[in-house]
Amino acid sequence: MPFFAALKIVEEPPAPAFDRNAAEVAMDLLPIAAAVVALGPTGLQITLSNVAFRRLGLGTEPIHCALTRDLGDALVTFLNGDSPREQRGWRTGDTVEQRWFDVTFARIDNGHSPRCLVTLVDQTRGMRTEASLRREMSTDSLTGLPNRAGFGDLLEARIGTGLTNYAVLVIDLDRFGRVNSCLGSMAGDEMLITVARRIKGSLRGGDVLGRIGGDEFSVLLETGGDRAEASRVARRIQKLLSTPVRLSDFEIRITCAIGIAFGAEETDDAEDVIRNAQFAVRRSKETGQAEAYDTRALDRARERFGMETALRRAIEAEQLQLHYQPICDLATGRIVAFEALARWTAEDGSEIAPADFIPVAEESGLIVPLGRWVIDQALRTLAAWDSRSGGKLDVQMAVNVSPIQLQRDRIPPLVTGALAAHGLAGSRLKLELTESALIADPDGNAEILRALKATGATIAMDDFGTGYSNLAYLQQLPIDTLKIDRSFVTGMMADRDKIAIVRAVLSLATALGMATVAEGIETSAVAQTLSALGCTYGQGYHFSRPLPAEQAYELLVASSS
Repeated sequence: MPFFAALKIVEEPPAPAFDRNAAEVAMDLLPIAAAVVALGPTGLQITLSNVAFRRLGLGTEPIHCALTRDLGDALVTFLNGDSPREQRGWRTGDTVEQRWFDVTFARIDNGHSPRCLVTLVDQTRGMRTEASLRREMSTDSLTGLPNRAGFGDLLEARIGTGLTNYAVLVIDLDRFGRVNSCLGSMAGDEMLITVARRIKGSLRGGDVLGRIGGDEFSVLLETGGDRAEASRVARRIQKLLSTPVRLSDFEIRITCAIGIAFGAEETDDAEDVIRNAQFAVRRSKETGQAEAYDTRALDRARERFGMETALRRAIEAEQLQLHYQPICDLATGRIVAFEALARWTAEDGSEIAPADFIPVAEESGLIVPLGRWVIDQALRTLAAWDSRSGGKLDVQMAVNVSPIQLQRDRIPPLVTGALAAHGLAGSRLKLELTESALIADPDGNAEILRALKATGATIAMDDFGTGYSNLAYLQQLPIDTLKIDRSFVTGMMADRDKIAIVRAVLSLATALGMATVAEGIETSAVAQTLSALGCTYGQGYHFSRPLPAEQAYELLVASSS
């Protein structure tokens, strides 16, 4: 029998009749947009869609349908695969009218051509609300500029696209708080809007301006490898802002500090770049010109923070010491007082100079507890010397009072309490305050000084001649002693100008009825010259270096014998 005769021809049963009307009715019952997509010989076909699908304007012709145009490849892959279900997001439309959908493909197995049910859940309203909230959260409501979060996001996005040659400028306005407090918040807002407009006008089209703080603006510049461009833009901004702004009945001249940080080399993190620029603002405030971020400055700042932590622990554990430098009568050489000077030996045994830790103490506010400790410890030492000598060694103790402590602490009751605690008369204490501290607030300080004078303590103006004293205020303040700064004493024998300055200070002190102390005396020739010029007292290495309490006491006993 021929081979072909052995084959049994089996005809494929015809496909069941498709009731399209019933299917359309069923589809239209779905509350969400849906369509049946099939993969036929000619490609994708939308064989059925419901009313919601058509109302979206998606159409039923594959060539005109956004669904098959945007998700055609995904649909073909799904229909050719074996997965029963797949979900994805879909955004369609132009920038003016965009729509967002959650799309689900669900396979329909009917034994014929691959097909699936596509359902669309419209998320447009929720996405628009979310985008609006995100926009509000990243936009400054006053100026319409990106705020801190928005500027950071934009910078992060630029970095993500491969941007490397760029700079971030942070512009910090001076005196904005005074404008707000004196002229009102409306004037302050007007000033900020004017500043934003001026800065925007100085930038190029691709540059980004943001407002990242109350009085802080930021700029993202593409430098093209030319770092000098950032400095040129900074100078342009400062010049534009210098034109006075009319607010109410006043013309306000805006000044600012500008910090610059460059990306890529230092860091690729957007927040780090912004912080680096803000850090550079601090130096700009000191120099008055735009300053670029310097990693060494950050290292120094970290060192200062480390020193602050260690100093706080040392003060709490009373690990500092006082050394005492004698102040001598230039005519007789007799010790009349000691100046108490703080000394700090770190836990590793290293000596930390006062020039290093005193500024840290003042900046951090630790100068207040440190100053209290110095006053108490110095008077404690003086009382102990009295006890050992039987009260025969009548010397004063001089203590420095920081301008910060003068502002923040209640010095008069502190002095009264310390004197009472150690059984000492107020006349045994001399308080040394710098010229700049006293002249900064003469009216307020005059009241404090009068309260201190009421305790019996004497007042000395330290470092006289290095500041900008107003002689009228100097006459009004209850000052007993002027201390001539060492800068005028050192090298005075070879400098006629220094001798002239010293002579003028001595004449002024005599006219005002004040005693004088010259600092930094290192030779007997200088001591004799100062005495001949009329200076009363002196201190310096010619007499003695600062000494620990025991050695200072021995020197005092030897001087008195």
